[in-house]
Amino acid sequence: MKVMVLLLLEKASPISPPGGFRDHPHRGFESVTYMLQGGIIYEDFNGHKITIHEGYVQWMTAGKGIIHSEMPEEKVNNGIQLWINLPSFDKMIDPKAVELSSSEIPRAEEDGVEVKVIAGESMGVKSPFYTKVPIMFLDFTLKQRAQTHPTVPESWTAFAYVIDGDYGVFRSSDSYTVQAHTVVVLGKGDGVSVLNTSSFKPLRFLLIAGEPISEPVVQHGPFVMNSQAEIDMTIEDYRSAKNGFEGANSWRPE
Repeated sequence: MKVMVLLLLEKASPISPPGGFRDHPHRGFESVTYMLQGGIIYEDFNGHKITIHEGYVQWMTAGKGIIHSEMPEEKVNNGIQLWINLPSFDKMIDPKAVELSSSEIPRAEEDGVEVKVIAGESMGVKSPFYTKVPIMFLDFTLKQRAQTHPTVPESWTAFAYVIDGDYGVFRSSDSYTVQAHTVVVLGKGDGVSVLNTSSFKPLRFLLIAGEPISEPVVQHGPFVMNSQAEIDMTIEDYRSAKNGFEGANSWRPE
């Protein structure tokens, strides 16, 4: 599997009170929120309210429409949110949100490698979550000099994001180390080999991959649809509080 490394020019700023994401709409995709530090208070117009603490993961299906707020709990809050496009025949399904605590996330450990399986399967353990589009979302920690060889379906799009550690090697024809806060875009292949060359510090990275939908994508802010006409209809539905946005005019988060 060939790799291309993209160095992020700026680390995302942590979200602190009174900042946050006040009530706003979504349609047409699923999101995965994974908290690395602090917590996010989540609330939506279906009455679902929960604090997504450090180590927790939330699956949120926007479907035909959801209005929610995501507000910081601590002074410093860091997390990662992945948007997963829905195929056209699932874009108008009912919305929902489901969480797993840190202790409920399946994990495995062997030969200095630990993996938390947020979605998909790795090292003999499988996530209880099923997404409309098959994906893998794996949180790896490699001890000093440890290595791993996770399998990725050849036809899937895949990338890795290095959370911590500056001495990871994502092997292909290259052997240079990758620094923290770097995205490694993976090419076609059926797997990737990762080595932590450090003798004093662990390497932590996310491996994320998904099966391509191969449909047109049009994004407008919080909406992800297949055409501009569908975006226009979504905006009209939200403004008119209909077709999934019936609570748009009356609901406000606590």
